[in-house]
Amino acid sequence: MRVVIAGGHGQIALLLEKELARRGDDPVGIVRNPDHVGDVEKAGAEAVVLDLEECDAATLAEVLHGADAVVFAAGGGPNSGAARKETVDKGAAVLLADAAELAGVRRYVMVSAMGTEEADPTSDDVFAVYLRAKKAADDDLRARDLDWTIVRPGRLTDHPGLGRVQVGSLPGGEVSRADVAGVLAEVLHMDTTTGATFDLLAGQQPIQAALAGL
Repeated sequence: MRVVIAGGHGQIALLLEKELARRGDDPVGIVRNPDHVGDVEKAGAEAVVLDLEECDAATLAEVLHGADAVVFAAGGGPNSGAARKETVDKGAAVLLADAAELAGVRRYVMVSAMGTEEADPTSDDVFAVYLRAKKAADDDLRARDLDWTIVRPGRLTDHPGLGRVQVGSLPGGEVSRADVAGVLAEVLHMDTTTGATFDLLAGQQPIQAALAGL
């Protein structure tokens, strides 16, 4: 399976690239900074340098041709302002969906966030803007004729992945980036997760069993 990952140098993306390569898949990481190519290649993925805030859907679609799936794992980053929440967390996610449609790639897995439904609609706080941007991107994806899955992790940690999670509609909590990557890899190989939106936290069930219960 050829999987193109937007935000290919992110912490979750690099872990996902390693896991997909381990499974024998063909991961491709899109990065903005040429200095990040080596890290993506070290993870076992092909690297493509492309700025998602500057390109158009047709240009991105050229990268997606021949892919079996796309994953949106990009983000403006914790230190970016409100403007980049709109251009990356929302705008780049919508752009990836536009490009997937142009390239004929139906499978789209979105890395979203818990709490998007509770975002203050009027606050200028950067985190509130971030949650609204993620919700807008999720809503846009749900409205499309694509085979989408929206994964909404809780608070992210760098703890080792244990391979045990809980999924569904959940209260707040945390999950390791490694386990998020493990879930994404499994989602890409499970057609039964198509059309699902679910929260993701650390839990007691093995990943495959947890996803099978959705």
